[in-house]
Amino acid sequence: MLIQIGYELVFYCPQETPMILMVNVHYSRAADIVTPDLLITDPETPINAYRDGFGNWCTRIVAPTGRIRLTSTGVVRDSGETDVLTPSAQQHPLQELPEETLVFLLGSRYCETDLLSDAAWSRFGQSTPGWPRVRAICDFVHNHIAFDYQKARPTRTAWEAFNEGVGVCRDFAHLAIALCRCMNIPARYCTGYLGDMGTLPPYGLMDFAAWIEVYLGGAWHTFDPRNNVPRIGRVLIARGRDATDVAIATTFGPYTLEGFKVWTDEIAENVPKAG
Repeated sequence: MLIQIGYELVFYCPQETPMILMVNVHYSRAADIVTPDLLITDPETPINAYRDGFGNWCTRIVAPTGRIRLTSTGVVRDSGETDVLTPSAQQHPLQELPEETLVFLLGSRYCETDLLSDAAWSRFGQSTPGWPRVRAICDFVHNHIAFDYQKARPTRTAWEAFNEGVGVCRDFAHLAIALCRCMNIPARYCTGYLGDMGTLPPYGLMDFAAWIEVYLGGAWHTFDPRNNVPRIGRVLIARGRDATDVAIATTFGPYTLEGFKVWTDEIAENVPKAG
């Protein structure tokens, strides 16, 4: 299947404002890109690109004083298959984990493992280690947090989401990540596109999505505590410890976000005409 992805972000900056943008499809999906998701700035602005320490594509710009419009539209080929389920995946003893996974065991800006450790062990300490334990954590988070865009807050942490019982997809992800880390399971934050393909209406407003990956059985596996069911058409943009590492836009100065649109839709394959 083909998926058209894109966004339109409109910022107003009262002064020149440096920005780091993380808006390109992840390098792991490079072979699937049919039409590149090139960033277009209006007014035209110099662009510099680099890869961060987690391997994510990043873009640096200096937004001019006034209004700047950032847009992109790309096309990605996808298998059309749902997230892979591996119920037999085992949890690694801590001493056998690869070194590159250890950073995803530590507390981070939005995932306070120190505050949640007692709650995690009291709820999941008797669960079966490995896939069943992560499944239990995601089930708990899915049922514990009420999804509510009207109560979104960019500073909400996993501990606060746990106590407030409300949030958006990033809050579901942060709480699940923190609980997994408390149980010695490496977990990382993912952001990207996730459309409504394969789901029933009514559909909500489209936004960038957040989900998690956990390290079990020698591989990283996708879990989605917000939706809590396998989904179709997940297109990764970036991975990191939490939302701090993968913010769509990190700005170094005052700004107002005046416009925000995201789209991700299945489109028809071009069928050659006969004769």
